[in-house]
Amino acid sequence: MPRLFAFLRAINVGGRVVTMDVLRGHFEGLGFTAVESFIASGNIIFTTRGRDHAALPARIEAHLHRTLGYEVHTFLRTEAEVAAVVKYRPFSPWEVEAAGALCVGFMAAPLATATAKTVDGLRTDIDEFRVHGREIYWLCRKRQSDSKFNNNLFEKTIGGRATFRSMTTMTKLASRHLKA
Repeated sequence: MPRLFAFLRAINVGGRVVTMDVLRGHFEGLGFTAVESFIASGNIIFTTRGRDHAALPARIEAHLHRTLGYEVHTFLRTEAEVAAVVKYRPFSPWEVEAAGALCVGFMAAPLATATAKTVDGLRTDIDEFRVHGREIYWLCRKRQSDSKFNNNLFEKTIGGRATFRSMTTMTKLASRHLKA
């Protein structure tokens, strides 16, 4: 059975607290198996018998909205896609080493060329961005708290939803959950 990774937006932020036990229970309630969570920020790993994964985000979102009472956007990736996210090098090694943070943002679909160019306009002396497929990589040269960039600004710019994870988190997730 294929294993999928769900990156959830709006879990354990803004005063909305959901324990990972409860969140795993919601995924099990949808019929998914081998459900695991990875840190308490809305990263769920699960298997499903179904092969059509395109409808799963909407199904998960509807269930979580119904049970939690608020929108939880869901971004699914396969094992191969998570491995590709971790392996991709949008910035030079010395830029990453000198940076305060490197994060990856998950989107539902690739950005249109014009929208990707608009994202380039978010660039500052602190922040640098690279769009790659359904992900955007954000290099913050200082501490993230020094940046004016945030998820809401990004979503307004692209006219859609996204959720960000640090590359440290992604690397740890990959080392724990992906086959070598």
